Amino acid sequence: MKIVTYNINGLRPRISQFGSLRKLLDSLDADIICFQETKISKPELRADLVRAEGYESFFSCNRNFDKSRAGYSGVATFCRVKSAFSTDEVALPVAAEEGITGLLESYSNRVMGSQKDECSSAFEGLEEEFSREELLKVDNEGRCVITDHSHFVLFNVYGPRADCDDTERIQFKLTFFKILQRRWECLLHQGRRIFVVGDLNIAPTATDRCDAGPDFEKNEFRTWFRSLLVENGGQFVDVFRAKHPGRREAYTCWPTNTGAEEFNFGARIDHILSAGSCLHKESGQEGHNFISCHVKECEILIQFKRWKPGNTPRWKGGRSIKLEGSDHVPVCMSLEEIPNVLKHSSPSLSTRYCPQVYGYQQTLVSMLMKTRSAEKVKNSEESSSFSEADDCSEGSASQPSCSVTLGLGSNLAKAGSQMETRKKARQSQLSLKSFFQNSSSYSETSQRTSNEIKLSQTDVSTSFCYSKGSPAHVEENCNPKDGVSDVSASSQVDNEFDGCQPSTKEKSNVALLEWQRIQQLMQNSIPLCKGHNEPCVARVVKKAGPNLGRRFYVCARAEGPASNPEANCGYFKWAVSNSKCKG
Repeated sequence: MKIVTYNINGLRPRISQFGSLRKLLDSLDADIICFQETKISKPELRADLVRAEGYESFFSCNRNFDKSRAGYSGVATFCRVKSAFSTDEVALPVAAEEGITGLLESYSNRVMGSQKDECSSAFEGLEEEFSREELLKVDNEGRCVITDHSHFVLFNVYGPRADCDDTERIQFKLTFFKILQRRWECLLHQGRRIFVVGDLNIAPTATDRCDAGPDFEKNEFRTWFRSLLVENGGQFVDVFRAKHPGRREAYTCWPTNTGAEEFNFGARIDHILSAGSCLHKESGQEGHNFISCHVKECEILIQFKRWKPGNTPRWKGGRSIKLEGSDHVPVCMSLEEIPNVLKHSSPSLSTRYCPQVYGYQQTLVSMLMKTRSAEKVKNSEESSSFSEADDCSEGSASQPSCSVTLGLGSNLAKAGSQMETRKKARQSQLSLKSFFQNSSSYSETSQRTSNEIKLSQTDVSTSFCYSKGSPAHVEENCNPKDGVSDVSASSQVDNEFDGCQPSTKEKSNVALLEWQRIQQLMQNSIPLCKGHNEPCVARVVKKAGPNLGRRFYVCARAEGPASNPEANCGYFKWAVSNSKCKG
């Protein structure tokens, strides 16, 4: 079987890139697919985003209601199966759980071993060390889905990111990994095998980072990661490094704002870790371990990189080309000799049981029925509104004339109501029935609408001219037989009003010349980088601090090794501010 982990940097854009969720999943060709950073909240779960034929899915979404973190993080595990019920497939989990603290699931739904009492006491120990609010805060960001596949327990993890000067997020990251490690130890104590896959946001060694400095490996999170490994006395194996111990420049993530993919200037922060014995009866003998017995291969799927050979370099116009894809690439592990398990069905965490998805699919018919009834109401309103318009514009025997009131305030309100009526009429034409109307009826409707628009323009323009010195309210009677003279009078007023205003073409020409002048000034003020003597690019400081919002210039080329003359030369210059301090 095949397991893939992939930080997709938003599920919706990846679905749009591949055309559908099913095509995205099929492109990875794996039995278990673990996504991180889905950026979907619980209310946004819909069938087209979470359900695909032939796959069972399990989501953990961000539960924070803070607007600044809306649509933040999120993980999802997709399992390719032939059936979701009474199947012996290993890919379909026998149990699934959201979060790592055990507070988001009932006791019966937790992923545990046979010694449930010991696991329960471990959770009680967590509540003694951390408050309930702290534990819920860890799980509310949607950073882990645990699936039990009988032979192994799979942790799909999206590790927190923390800047070196952000003490609050550093503490959150420490708490998250401490609780996660406690959960691993609980399962390993029961003899369970564990896979940990995902974006942990940790590059463990200097080999795993392009620009690692001399103190790189002293970071507390990197030290913690290495302490988990077998070579340092831990119980986990870094599967990729076990299969490729000497491979360098094997990265899985690249900064998006510097074009670092072009020179493969990135980091390896997406991992697959394994702990536990092999499935053979001779597992206790020397030479028998899970990696050597069951892991066939582990590779980084670089074909999913956004930057492709042949793309235009950034300094030759490539900056304007939008690159599709995530800033990460998938990591794949192939397993062999994994036997089937006892027959079971999809656990309750599956999205097939999710109320939003289930309810959405059940109400499709009712939604269509509501749409049809709404169209009938719109059509009836449309016919009545058109009949009223005909009575007003053409006149009748009972009403030989109509009174038109011209005034600054009243006419603006009247014109606004007429425009609102016409908007509703246009929207009603979007119904299914309107597409089958005869062209003649459509042209008649268009002619009436254009006449109404012209009359309303006459009202507004006339009121504008009267407001300069004439009485603000004038009444004028018009009979149907005098319609020709009224139209000529209105056109005359329109011409007088247009004559005192600059034309649209003149305005656009003035705006274009002004914009060209501004662009030329900006171009002349852009400095040239020292390394390549090329125009720099302007950026703005977005990090909170004394320089927030301040503009600066950097070399336009893609970030890369300092030894590469084609890469970014590192030029930096603050933009000169013209503002002066006022005493």
